[in-house]
Amino acid sequence: MLPSQEASKLYHDNYMRNSRAIGVLWAIFTICFAIINVVVFIQPYWIGDSVSTPKPGYFGLFQYCTGDDGNNREIKCQGSFSEFGKIPSGAFKAASFFVLLSMVLILGCITCFALFFFCNTATVYKICAWMQLLAALCLVLGCMIFPDGWDSEKVRDMCGEKTGKYSLGDCSVRWAYILAIIGILNALILSFLAFVLGNRQNDLLLEELKTENKEDIM
Repeated sequence: MLPSQEASKLYHDNYMRNSRAIGVLWAIFTICFAIINVVVFIQPYWIGDSVSTPKPGYFGLFQYCTGDDGNNREIKCQGSFSEFGKIPSGAFKAASFFVLLSMVLILGCITCFALFFFCNTATVYKICAWMQLLAALCLVLGCMIFPDGWDSEKVRDMCGEKTGKYSLGDCSVRWAYILAIIGILNALILSFLAFVLGNRQNDLLLEELKTENKEDIM
């Protein structure tokens, strides 16, 4: 074997080792994003009360929990995605739909991991990259549309008369909303990484073909 071929083989082996390690990390963080997506979809902690709100409570995409006026801080929860028509705002309905679509896309991406055993690795990475990018876009839409529903009657009852679209009045943003924003950044980074890994796999395949052709000629 010529020195150039030995160097090429060494580069190939090192690249494959590093590529697998990065690919494993990418898969792990994709699963983490899926967990984040499920949590922000089902948890009713997107916005919540404060010490100055008329009523105690908190709101999610479709479920909300509110209490009564006065000193009684007992909270009653209601709403579910299966009762879509009872969601208190059209904006909340749209946000719920887009976050659900984001969740379906990322779970579909995880299902596509099985394709690594049957299909070209670069192709699978690129399929997953597009799914992650679309999941991020849907989550962005969900986060942008959700505040449009803050002027609904039930939110105003809890947060006060100052509450309106994109204005929370006496209420505050809770951890599920913040987690959704973190999830968007996570998905965008994962999508970019998947595109890079997919393109690198294509480049590696071309190098292997060139090496094989040189060996055949010699």
